[in-house]
Amino acid sequence: MDGMRAAEELALPVPAGCDGWLLRDFLAKAGVSSGLVRLVKRSGGFFAGGRPVRTCDRVAAGMTIRFALPPEPPTTVAPEDIPLRVVYESEHALVLDKPAGMAVHPTLNYAVGTLANGYMGLLARRGQQGVFRPVNRLDRNTSGLVLCAKNAYAAPLLGQSAEKWYLALVQGAPPAQAGLIDAPIARAPGSIILRRVDPAGKPSRTEYRCLARCGGYTLVQARTLTGRTHQIRVHFSHLGCPLAGDDLYGGGAGGIARQALHCAAVRFSDPAAGIVTVRSPLPADMAALAGKCDTELKIL
Repeated sequence: MDGMRAAEELALPVPAGCDGWLLRDFLAKAGVSSGLVRLVKRSGGFFAGGRPVRTCDRVAAGMTIRFALPPEPPTTVAPEDIPLRVVYESEHALVLDKPAGMAVHPTLNYAVGTLANGYMGLLARRGQQGVFRPVNRLDRNTSGLVLCAKNAYAAPLLGQSAEKWYLALVQGAPPAQAGLIDAPIARAPGSIILRRVDPAGKPSRTEYRCLARCGGYTLVQARTLTGRTHQIRVHFSHLGCPLAGDDLYGGGAGGIARQALHCAAVRFSDPAAGIVTVRSPLPADMAALAGKCDTELKIL
């Protein structure tokens, strides 16, 4: 499928603190990546007051620098008419609430029916074109919020600012009411899927806080400070408290057909709206397992 779309223009006002700066320095301060600067220079250039400006020119307070985003590259992701829950949207960002059982990207095993296919279908229904740029990714059986960048300008800014909080139901109880799990994670020998805590692995840190006891489970809030594959699942298994339903890491079925993990909040800096926090309540299967636990997510 051809993902090219009409050019989108951005306008960046020059504040007093940037008066006299070189344009290239102002663009860097405004979050325009060097790669995007190169693409813009090749595809149309930068303008102020209707006149072209070079990156070696100086800008003045009160100017507005305008430029068109380069056309999007082609994408092979086919649009599908999949209902998606959009919980936040601006000109730069879109947050989707992914159900458990849906892969984020097409793979050999899940070639269709993914969040990416649904996103492209959403654009098609709107008469728009673009590409799918998820800032965070979730395992197929993890539910919750996925932050997407709507253009090449926003993608690095959202990626740098995004913070994520999860709710999980773990078996038993962690050793402390709150803490930091600082344990490196590596791929388990002989497996392309399984991960484990390994001194030779990549640094991995997860903050957590216990919210409530739910029978034989504990409802925990976790914030990932690094982004390793299966990080929360591996870390709580390492503590001796695997996630309910997570048979890959030692969790019993326990009345839920998948790992009891939900991305419940994301906070990020939207280039158009400033700091934004979006929340998602526990899905029905986790809520049923939690019973009468207090499931209110309190941002750390």
